Amino acid sequence: MDASYHTRSNSFPSRRHPITSEVDQHLCRLRDSQSTSTSSSSISHQILGLQNLHDCVDQLLQLSMSQQALAQDQKKQSVDELLNGSLRLLDICSIAKDALLQTKESVQGLQSIFRRRRGDDLELTIEVKKYLTSRKTVKKTIQKALKNLKGLKHRSSSPICEEQEMISMLKEVDSVTFNVIESLLSLILGPRASSKLSSWSVVSKLIMQPKQVACEETDPNEFEEVDAELSTLLNKKSTCENIKIQLQELESSIQDLEDGLESLSRRLIKTRVSLLNILNN
Repeated sequence: MDASYHTRSNSFPSRRHPITSEVDQHLCRLRDSQSTSTSSSSISHQILGLQNLHDCVDQLLQLSMSQQALAQDQKKQSVDELLNGSLRLLDICSIAKDALLQTKESVQGLQSIFRRRRGDDLELTIEVKKYLTSRKTVKKTIQKALKNLKGLKHRSSSPICEEQEMISMLKEVDSVTFNVIESLLSLILGPRASSKLSSWSVVSKLIMQPKQVACEETDPNEFEEVDAELSTLLNKKSTCENIKIQLQELESSIQDLEDGLESLSRRLIKTRVSLLNILNN
């Protein structure tokens, strides 16, 4: 057998660095959490997990062994792919933040109406219709984004050396990050609208994550609940008290998600800068 088959690269030590193992642990926890629940509180927790994951990735990228491996000429194409992935992740984060901000502003507009309302049903009706129209716009934007971003997930071949193993790990970090933000967009979209996405997505989830699909059917969705309650209110089949509580809960959920995404975006930018520095050195 060719002796070169057994040759190992000297740029990465045989023993894995503790930071590498920590990245693996965060990835496993995030994959597990994605298969159990897709509620807003669960996604907020997953975004926090992503923050911890990317903190570990930043530490990994500061190691000289990581920089040497990624800086090799034959690996620069892989680094370019990671850079492209990081840019798309920042784009989808921006879309999610815009969707949350637009929804929150509409929620606050409704709450303002309820606070000063003096029996003026016309003003309330106008504001409710504005909210529902805004939601339709948000949903269309998200549906378009989800269709355009299907190609973000990396498909890595089985690693045959330590350098390729690290590239594969970084691509897996991108993929898991994308999955969490995709779940957030699907939450904002609502289950009814989400069901209109491509049949490929539905079949893929049934095959790969049956538990997640089951949870999506049953987990509470504050966005959809408010939409449904407002539609009922327009038809004079509901009182205002229920919707007031739901709007408060939705605003609180949106704020948590916004804060988490903002913190995650800063980490994504930091990772991108580290990759650019490695590529340019």
